[in-house]
Amino acid sequence: MPQDDNLPPQTMPTPVVVGEDLSRLSVDELGARVILLQGEIDRTEAERSARGGVLAAADALFRK
Repeated sequence: MPQDDNLPPQTMPTPVVVGEDLSRLSVDELGARVILLQGEIDRTEAERSARGGVLAAADALFRK
């Protein structure tokens, strides 16, 4: 597929590395990091909740 030179290049967000040195990051970069991490926390909690529902259904089924 040919690249359209009129489109801005797509950039991937910088991956968050747990435990990395935060002293080099600007206030804006720290804010962006918080947003990325909060999104990941929300996604993880949603998955955990979904699995909890499946586990409860399985427990109810096999306890009969």
